[in-house]
Amino acid sequence: MKAYVFPGQGAQFVGMGKDLYETNAVAKEMFEKANEILGFRITDLMFEGTDEDLRQTKVTQPAIFLHSVILAKTLGDDFDPSMVAGHSLGEFSALVAAGALSFEDGVRLVSARAQAMQKACELKPSTMAAVIALPDEKVEEICASIPGVVVCANYNCPGQIVISGEEEAIDAACEKLKEAGAKRAMRLKVGGAFHSPCMEPARAELAEAIEKTEFHTPTVPVYQNVDAKPHTDPAEIKANLVAQLTAPVRWTQSVQNMITDGADEFIELGPGKVLQGLVSKINREVATSGRQ
Repeated sequence: MKAYVFPGQGAQFVGMGKDLYETNAVAKEMFEKANEILGFRITDLMFEGTDEDLRQTKVTQPAIFLHSVILAKTLGDDFDPSMVAGHSLGEFSALVAAGALSFEDGVRLVSARAQAMQKACELKPSTMAAVIALPDEKVEEICASIPGVVVCANYNCPGQIVISGEEEAIDAACEKLKEAGAKRAMRLKVGGAFHSPCMEPARAELAEAIEKTEFHTPTVPVYQNVDAKPHTDPAEIKANLVAQLTAPVRWTQSVQNMITDGADEFIELGPGKVLQGLVSKINREVATSGRQ
C-alpha cells in the first residue's frame, strides 16, 4: 500500500517548482492562482529569490505547500494513495491532496497560519533545538525539569527530537541534554518556538480562519500529527489542525501506525528528501521515493 507524505518548513530551496511552472500548463495555472490569492508573486521568490527571501515564514510555508500540492495534482491518476500524512505544515498539503480542502482554501489557510505564527514569534524571543541520540523519555524528563517554557516539538525518528520554547530555557535544556549524553543539542535557525505553548496567540487566530473554512471527507485517511492516528471526519480534522500549532508533531508514531495499517511504500511529494530519510530511520524495510 502506498503512503504519500508531504514535507514541512525547512525543505525549501531557490528554484523550487520552476520546472513544473515552465513545463506543465496545469501547474502554471495553479501557481498563478496562488499569486492572485496571496496578493504578491510568490513564484518570483520561489524561482529567483534568495535563501533569505525563502526563510521568511510568510513565504516559506505557502511556497512548500504550493510545490507539494501542485506536484500531486500534476501526477493525475498516478497519484494513488491508500493513506497520506504531512509533517507540520505538510499536513495542509496532505489534506488538499486528499480532497479534504480545496486548493484555494488551502492557500488562504496556509498564508493565515504563516502570518499568525510570524506574529507569535515576534512577541517573545523563542527558538528550537535539535537533540540527537537520546531516548524520547530522557529528553521529555529533562525538558520538564527546566524552568520556563521548553517542550518536545517534533518526534522525527528514534534518536532525533526537536525541542521548542523560550530562548533561555532552550539553552539551559541543551546544556543538560549534552551532560546526559546527547551527541548533539543545538539551536536551529528558525523564527521561533513552533509546536509549543509560545504559539498560543497564533492558535487562536488560526482557529478562527479554520472555523470559517469548509472541509470535506478526504478520499483516504489522513494521519494527523497531533495523535498519529488516521482521520476522515472533517470536524476532527479541523480540531486537530488547530491543536497542532501548540502540540508536538508525532512523526515517528505516525509512520509506525501507517506501516502497521499496511503501508509498505512511502512517496514524498515536495522539496527535499527529509521525510524519506526519516521514514528509513523509523523502518528500514519499507520502500521510499520522492518527486520534487
